Amino acid sequence: MNDLPRPPRPEAATSATTPAATRAPTAALAPPPGVPAPEAAAPPPSARRRRRWPWLLLALLLLLGAGGWHAWRQGWVGATPPATTAGGPRGGPPAIPVTAATAAVGNLPILLDALGTVQAFNTVTVVPQVSGRITEIVFEEGQQVAAGDVLVRIDPRSYQAALDQAVATRAQREAQLANARRDLQRYVQLARSNGTSQQTLDTQRATVAQLEAQLQFDDATIANARANLDDTTIRAPFDGRVGLRQVDIGNFVSSSSTTGIVTVTQLRPINVTFTLPQQQLGQVRDALAAGAVPVEARLAEAAPAPLDGSAPPPNPIGRLVTLDNQVDATTGTIKLKAVFDNADQRLWPGAFVNTRIQVAELRDVVLLPLVAIQRGPQGPYAFIVKPDGTVEQRPLTLGTIAGPQAVVQRGIRPGERAVSSGALRLVNGSRVQVAEPVVPVAIPRQARRRPGGPPGAPPAGPAGGAPATPPGR
Repeated sequence: MNDLPRPPRPEAATSATTPAATRAPTAALAPPPGVPAPEAAAPPPSARRRRRWPWLLLALLLLLGAGGWHAWRQGWVGATPPATTAGGPRGGPPAIPVTAATAAVGNLPILLDALGTVQAFNTVTVVPQVSGRITEIVFEEGQQVAAGDVLVRIDPRSYQAALDQAVATRAQREAQLANARRDLQRYVQLARSNGTSQQTLDTQRATVAQLEAQLQFDDATIANARANLDDTTIRAPFDGRVGLRQVDIGNFVSSSSTTGIVTVTQLRPINVTFTLPQQQLGQVRDALAAGAVPVEARLAEAAPAPLDGSAPPPNPIGRLVTLDNQVDATTGTIKLKAVFDNADQRLWPGAFVNTRIQVAELRDVVLLPLVAIQRGPQGPYAFIVKPDGTVEQRPLTLGTIAGPQAVVQRGIRPGERAVSSGALRLVNGSRVQVAEPVVPVAIPRQARRRPGGPPGAPPAGPAGGAPATPPGR
């Protein structure tokens, strides 16, 4: 029984099943002499990538460091370049480019802007005074008419008949009155010789007085009939422009109709009404007391440029006529009225216009553009350009501000320059380089070729400039 083979131990079985890569090499496992050793197993690709990426990251960091060092040496980032621009010492801070405005002594007009409405100087809706059918319309829509021009005619036959009847009745009463007066003379003579009674004489006198009153009534009836006959011809009440007609020939109209025949408006002269805040009432009253107050209707800003390339006409100038007798308590504004000649009829009733009124003018004051004035916690200030190319932050005391300019009472002298753009980068003592303002180059317009012009003349483009398409296409 001792010669029977024994089963292997568990440890031996476990060792047999363990991979060769996890077992430690021993001398017993070495190959015998003369037998080549087996090649080691190659690592998987994922292990090679994990060992490679730290070197790639290190190379990338080295490249970034070299690029940053080169940029710093070239002055692209970080410190300032070794040499500065003009205006500063070599190695110092660079001069900051700015633009400057010069303080000057001049006159400053005090202007008030407001939105106004154009109103016709006179306007009337033509309504018939008598009833009847329209037999003739004389005017054309949009026509300029003068005072007294015939506009519409209404059928006059019935009114002519009424006038003729009144005239005939008056003639009859006039004959009766003449006969009664002769009878009264006879009764007077008879009464002197006691040929008639006093009662008969008094009755005849009453008859004469009654006929005289009836004759006056007939005169009034004739005048009324003649007026009705005249009203069958409707005339223009004043010089103006007729609008669109509301009725046609053959329509029956009456004096009680609410729809008129046509509207006539007077455009020359014309009114413009606008409102101003009640705080400016005192300035307007003082200006009216001093003399005529000009009012400008600003139309050139919104008007399109003329097709021929010429300059637009100047804005219409009128005069302030009056202001309202009370302030509107709802809006806190007061209404004003100005009158314009409107010879070119550029102002049209019902249109909105921007008005500008000059109420005063400050003379011989120090003026500085608003773009050169800065605002800070301590109030307005400006960066004054000194002769050595540096700036000085100086507080300002401002007066009246009108439009793009302000009156400087203290803080700057005439002739000194203040930074108008680029002030956000400045501090007191900064070195600046003042740049000259850019003046746009005026490009002359080419003449537009009129229809029927010479064959060689180039056609004008959309804006009167170069041709829209090259010649020959």
